[in-house]
Amino acid sequence: MAVSRCIKYLLFLFNLLFWICGCVILGVGIYLKVTKDGNAITEKYLPSFELMISIGVIIMVLGFLGCCGAYRENRCLLLLFFILLFLIFALLLAAGILAAVEGDKVKGFVEEKLKDLTPISNQPQNVIDDMEKLQRELKCCGLMNGPSDWTKTPDSCRCNSTATENKCTSAIYQEPCYDKIITYMKSNMNLSLGIAFAVAVILIFGMIFSMVLICQLRKIGATTS
Repeated sequence: MAVSRCIKYLLFLFNLLFWICGCVILGVGIYLKVTKDGNAITEKYLPSFELMISIGVIIMVLGFLGCCGAYRENRCLLLLFFILLFLIFALLLAAGILAAVEGDKVKGFVEEKLKDLTPISNQPQNVIDDMEKLQRELKCCGLMNGPSDWTKTPDSCRCNSTATENKCTSAIYQEPCYDKIITYMKSNMNLSLGIAFAVAVILIFGMIFSMVLICQLRKIGATTS
């Protein structure tokens, strides 16, 4: 009696692809960490590149465990692989529920933290520099109240008087950056939830394949004994 070759090689192929995905995520995370400058204003509230690197490493380890377990038909490795997949699936499910239920509270928390940064002119120089960079990118001025968040309006708040879509008055952007930061956060959160859902589906298939193979190996063990 032998295990199903179809299940064995499907699980092996699944974990090989899983491992490759981990390598890609790790590589992208390292690349972004090296090439992109962090922003003190948004880094506090958005997933950091370190998180992406950690996820890549975890996926690579899981893929390696699954490949070894499937190829060697090792029940211990397969069981460990199944348990780790289940734990990650449970964490993703809990994070998704929390994000859906506590979304408004997160927005309120971010609002309170951003209020602490006003007046911006009194903040450390690195925060001021990052705020000016953010204003140039988002075409806004100030955090919560517009230009009044500054004791002296910086050049990054200046705009073309014809740019009415960005609420440009007297050559100064009047729209605060808060709404644009929240919109940016929501778009990143939606993308993260979409990726998490796709990963959860993949994890379900991985758990099914590994459990089927474990059951077959257990039957073989019981027959031979």
